[in-house]
Amino acid sequence: MYPLSRRALAEFIGTLALIFIGAGSILSDRLAGGEVTLVGIALAHGLTIAVMVSAFGHISGAHLNPAVTVGALVANKISPVDAAVYWISQLAGGVSGALLLTLVFDPATRQAANLGTPGLGAGVTVGQGLVFEIVATFFLVIVVCATAIDPRGAFKIVAGLPIGLVITFDILAGGPLTGASMNPARTFGPAAVGGFWANHWIYWVGPLVGGAIAGLLYSTFFLRRSDVA
Repeated sequence: MYPLSRRALAEFIGTLALIFIGAGSILSDRLAGGEVTLVGIALAHGLTIAVMVSAFGHISGAHLNPAVTVGALVANKISPVDAAVYWISQLAGGVSGALLLTLVFDPATRQAANLGTPGLGAGVTVGQGLVFEIVATFFLVIVVCATAIDPRGAFKIVAGLPIGLVITFDILAGGPLTGASMNPARTFGPAAVGGFWANHWIYWVGPLVGGAIAGLLYSTFFLRRSDVA
């Protein structure tokens, strides 16, 4: 196992990439007058996760998301101390990715797109948004458990592909509803840099609840007792 400092660096870099490319695709869409489309934004997020999980999975597990780390913690696959360090690294990566975007896009574009910060769509209630974030994150973390955390999973064969595909289909389904964040770091980074805090709590509570449920369910019903630390 790699030292915690190196695993933390992997989490930082991977999360930075997610925000820089994912949120960046939203800013590019605004700059191009909507030519990127929802499909393009979904692919930007999904492909980034697929590549970064494949690159750093053998180092840190490539959580790149506090909700995934919570799922692993509930499943007893990471210690509380390591989980806390992962969280700090992920949030720092999210902020750093957002800061880099301010060097690439002009102020008007950043303001018009809220620096890529996820938010509720028109007519979407807080309750609806919260439910979507819980369910979408549940799908993400249950797939992470099945492919990457479970030693019998397909991680070594397919690497980050299924995880990236979950991100993609969640955004295709829920992008217009909540931005389909599924990741507190994905929301916190642009929010902290751009100052866009509307309904911010949803993007913590929803993903963390969904991740915890997925980790508990998978560890209870699918992980062999000998696989649980």
